[in-house]
Formats: sequence, structure tokens, C-alpha cells
Amino acid sequence: MSATEPRETAAGAETCDPSTGPSSSRQRDREILRLAWPAFLALVAEPLFLLSDAAVVGHLGTPELAGLGVAAVVLQTVVGLCVFLAYGTTASVARHLGAGDLRGALAQGIDGVWLAVVIGVLATAAGLVLTDPVVALFGVGEEVAGHATTYLRIALLGVTPLLVMLATTGVLRGLQDTRTPLVVAIVGNGANIVLNVVLVFGLDLGIAGSALGSVIAQVGSAAALLWVVVRAARREEASLRPDLPGIRAAGAAAVPLVVRTLTLRAALLVTAYAVATGVDTGEGRTIDVATHQLAMTLWTFLAFVLDAVAIAAQAITGRYLGAGDVAGTRALTRRMVRWGVLTGVVTGVLLAAASPVLGPLFSPDPAVQQALVPVLLVAALGQPVAGVVFVLDGVLIGAGDGRYLAWAGAFVLVAYAPVALLLAALGTGLVGVWVSFCAVFMGARLVALLHRARGEAWLVTGATR
Repeated sequence: MSATEPRETAAGAETCDPSTGPSSSRQRDREILRLAWPAFLALVAEPLFLLSDAAVVGHLGTPELAGLGVAAVVLQTVVGLCVFLAYGTTASVARHLGAGDLRGALAQGIDGVWLAVVIGVLATAAGLVLTDPVVALFGVGEEVAGHATTYLRIALLGVTPLLVMLATTGVLRGLQDTRTPLVVAIVGNGANIVLNVVLVFGLDLGIAGSALGSVIAQVGSAAALLWVVVRAARREEASLRPDLPGIRAAGAAAVPLVVRTLTLRAALLVTAYAVATGVDTGEGRTIDVATHQLAMTLWTFLAFVLDAVAIAAQAITGRYLGAGDVAGTRALTRRMVRWGVLTGVVTGVLLAAASPVLGPLFSPDPAVQQALVPVLLVAALGQPVAGVVFVLDGVLIGAGDGRYLAWAGAFVLVAYAPVALLLAALGTGLVGVWVSFCAVFMGARLVALLHRARGEAWLVTGATR
């Protein structure tokens, strides 16, 4: 059921009334699957933008792949800092939906879209100005820096469409519609792959062609999602004009989520920096940076897979709390944690089993292929913890508990950064940095989220928090 049919979506025909919640574990599982399965497929498709770029660029050469790695870290940081456009919008729209206010839910969503446009334009302008000094911070060689700069300057033009995609996806998730984002993600990713191959190899544009293909695909995807949301808003007679108080309110509510995301992105930047500075020789540094790029891309791919249950957690938690159903929220949270453990175990086993054959898919360099296997085995061991972390993060985001998540993120960063940098200084290598990432970074997040979930402070009911 799509957002083009908002009245039917709001009715929640596949589930019982949100004010009472599911009456059994089987009903809860059906409700989770109804949202999580399309979200799973969409989230698997999303990181394929980077995976397809990595596969194409990797066959241009190791320096090009390392350059993509540097550019990807910067882009993921910029877009990742704005993930609140999806998460915050999902929670607020779902709360209004649970309270029976569909028009108000769509009005909240439109405010989020306008906020995405404003932030996207500012971020693109700032990124274009700061490209050279930002790339220089990674300390890579001149050749790698050149490829990173080329890719980044073109890819920055896709930031505003990416942020609009985040905001509109958040609106649809809040309306309990994860199918429409799935369709757009599949079509957009297919277009991205075709464009990458044609522009990079067919027109011989090199790494610039990969960036250009991604931007074109992102513009098309954003336009499709925006059309669906605008159509639903018109049907419910929600205003499409910029509402400055609404945009300011959305921005203010997003501040804690921005801080939370900033701390998480800072931890990833610390990890990349530790990898880039952990080897003295130029050739060894290039190999480690390229290997880390592949490993982090695969980790991100699996993180999006695990996040499918978290997306369902955001949407359902917001709707239940909007309807005042605390007991249903508690029961659903327990069920989703079990789902998180199960999906983490499955992805961990699959990653470990596939680790010997993944390297050749993305790089012809034997050194990169050999270095990738032990890193992926470490990442596989961290998957069950990641499954629980992602679910609880989604529950608290859906509850609008951004302030605690911001403080928890700061705690995790303070605990993790010194450990990662120390291990890099001691020369433990790429594997040592990844051990600290999975054990310290993910472990600290698990402790902080479990502590909060066991309490009562996050269980605030009503259309607004």
C-alpha cells in the first residue's frame, strides 16, 4: 500500500488498531515483516550505489579505488549528518498518524522536505569550496588525492537530491509505506549501474564518469519520491508552501539527532584516519586505505540490511506512542530485539563464509584481496552486536528520544577515539583498527542503548513529544 493511497495506509488494514497493539507474537512478527521486508530490499539497494561504484572504479586501478574511498568517507559524512531528515520525519509523521491526524502528518513531512532543500544547497556550496583542504586532511599521495578530488567535486552536486530522498523516504515510512521507497531504490540503482558502465568505460570518462552517473540517478530518484509525497499532500489538502515556523521547528527538533549522527560519523572518520596514518610506506598506505574502503563499504551494506528492522521500529514505535500504547511498544521492542540478534547472526555467518571470494569482485590487486579477508572476519564477529544496536537505535529514534542518543553518541566517541588512534600509533595495522571498531565502538553503543531501553523515560505518548 503506497502513499498515493494515504487514507488506506492510515487505516492500517494489515494490523490491529495501534491503540491496542498486536495481541500475539505472531501478529507482531507480521507487522514487523510488513514494514521491514520492503525496507530490507530498499536498504540493500541503497548501498549498491557505492558498491557498484567501487566495482567499476576498482577495475580502473588501486589508486582510483583509494581515491573513491576518501571521497566516499566525506560524502557519507555529509549525507550521514543529515539522516535526521529521514529518521526525525519518520517519527513525527508516525506519531501524528497514530493520533489520527493524517493531514498534520503530511504537513510535518512537507516541512522536512523544505528543510532538506535548504540544507542541501548550503552543504553543496560549502563542499565545493572546501574540497581540496578536506581531501588533504587524509594525508594520501598526490595521485590518490587527485582522483578523490575529481570524484568529490562532481558527486557533491547530488547532495541536495540525496537529502530530498531522505526526507521523502521518512515521510513514506511514517505513513507505514516502505514499498514505494523500495521501487524507487531498485530503479535508481539499476540506472546508476548502467550509467557508471557507460560513462566510465563506454565514454572513457574514468572516475569522473562514475560520479556523474551517480548524480544523474540520484536526481531521478529524488524526483520520483517527491512526486509521490506531493500527490498525497494535495489529496489531504496539506499546504506545499514553505512554512518558516514549521521548518524552524523541524530544524530545532533535529539538533539532538544531528549531534548523535555527528558523533557516529566522527567515529568513522577516526577509523579512516587511523587506517591512513597507521602505515608509513606509501604503497602499504594505499593498500590499507583501498582495503578499508572495500571493508567499510561491505560493512555499510550489511548495516543497511540490519537497519531494516530498525526502520520498522521507528515507524511502529512512533505510531504506537502517538496512539498512547505503551504496553504494545514494550512488547514490540522485545520482539524486535530478538529479530536484531537473529539477523546479526545470519549476516555474520554469510560475511565470514564469503570473505575469501569478495576481494576479487572489487579489486584485481592481490595485496588488497589478501588484506581484506581477516578484516571481514573481524567484521563478521561484530554483526550480532550490530543487529541489537541498530534495532534499539531505531526504537529510541521512533520514540523521539534524540537528546539521550546525542549524549550516548558523545560517550561512545570519547571511549572509542583514543583506543583506535593508539592502536594505529602502535602499528597494530588494519586488522587491529577493525578489532577496536567492532569491540569498543559497537560494544559501547550496545551498553548505552540497553541501559536506556530498560528504563521508562523514553516512553512518552501523544502526537508530539
